[in-house]
Amino acid sequence: MKIELAGKVAVVTGGSRGIGHAAATALHEAGAKVAILGRDGPKAVAAAAGIGAAARGYRCDVALAADVAAAVTAVEQDLGAIDVLVNNAGITRDNLLFRISEADWDAVLDTNLKGAYLMTRHAARGMIKRRWGRVINITSVVGLSGNKGQANYAASKAGLIGFTKAVARELASRNVLVNAIAPGYVETDMTGGMTDPARQALQTAIPLGRLGLGSDIAGAVLFLASDLASYITGQVLVVDGGLVM
Repeated sequence: MKIELAGKVAVVTGGSRGIGHAAATALHEAGAKVAILGRDGPKAVAAAAGIGAAARGYRCDVALAADVAAAVTAVEQDLGAIDVLVNNAGITRDNLLFRISEADWDAVLDTNLKGAYLMTRHAARGMIKRRWGRVINITSVVGLSGNKGQANYAASKAGLIGFTKAVARELASRNVLVNAIAPGYVETDMTGGMTDPARQALQTAIPLGRLGLGSDIAGAVLFLASDLASYITGQVLVVDGGLVM
């Protein structure tokens, strides 16, 4: 079954690479006009150009309210009213608890959690008025199970799950559906630096025997953005090859 999103406008934060880029590409291939938001403006523009004519790139630091407001306004002027928001932007500053600096704690929480709050707050206003919208938050299995050396990252991703459920309750009466996807370990820049023994141990722990691909997560994004998911809100879809059960 091919998912059709013709006539829809989708925004993907952190869409220049990895999961975000895969999601943006899939949404574009389904017929949506796609805006890629990235802290590095030229990279966002280049990534969008590589996807296709109906994709545009914009500079935006999602942790900054002024950047978010300006980017949402620009997208709506260029592409039209926003129908689908994918809150994917995220960073890591891994360390053991007593070695995490306050600056690194704030940076991770501001980008991963505050960024989703700011983007949703601005983009969902139009969805509410039109009584149709999809907000898809990219969390992580680390937000469900925790992970040594990632207290800040785990806190941000667990917070994103709570945010998803709360906002889903608030916006349900306006047919704005809010869900989260919790990827497991995916082949991205974040996992590219793993040693071979670490990779092998991880693959052994995953029942499907491999790390995920960006396309695995993009498929879940497409599903939640489509009318196939019209009776689903406030849920966390875990896409991890069976790692966390």
